[in-house]
Amino acid sequence: MKNMLYYTLFFSFALLTVSCAKEKKETESSKTDHTYHIDADHSSVQWTAYKTTDKVPVKGTFKEIKILNSQEGKSPSASLQGLEFEIPVSSIFSKDTIRDGKLNKFFFAVMENTVSLKGEFKLDGDEKGNLALTMNGLTKELPFAYQMSQDTILINASMDLNNWQAQTALESLNQACLELHTGPDGISKTWNEVNIQAKILTLKK
Repeated sequence: MKNMLYYTLFFSFALLTVSCAKEKKETESSKTDHTYHIDADHSSVQWTAYKTTDKVPVKGTFKEIKILNSQEGKSPSASLQGLEFEIPVSSIFSKDTIRDGKLNKFFFAVMENTVSLKGEFKLDGDEKGNLALTMNGLTKELPFAYQMSQDTILINASMDLNNWQAQTALESLNQACLELHTGPDGISKTWNEVNIQAKILTLKK
């Protein structure tokens, strides 16, 4: 009788151990089985340009972002790796319709083949990466830094427009906004530096 009780307890314990191990394995597996993809509709790109020699900031955003190769990744950042996008320049928005019209007519329209801005993300795994950005008929690397905030990827970059040979477009814009870009010193200036901040929302499947 003792032996029977012993074996019964032993097998019960063995079955419980196997069951717990299986449950733990399934739980761990469920944590890694999900994937992430970019939610373009709830992502945003903000830009900050500068005018006058005092470097007065002018801020705006783009109201439309198109994903060209929807893909999934095992992590939020992995879903961004190799992602290609397109931003119509007509979607530029600075809360000033006159300014937006000038940016389209005297800046982007002066460039070559710049109906849209196109890019591809390349991450190096160290909260840094490069964006292969196409503008003015040229594709150049734009270095950026990124960090995670829950399921949102926050990107910061400083763009030198001269790398895309935008000097003619900048001069065109400066002439169109001559008085507005003139500071107390009487000098009109449109800076070639533009800061970019993006909030890219990812969704978990």
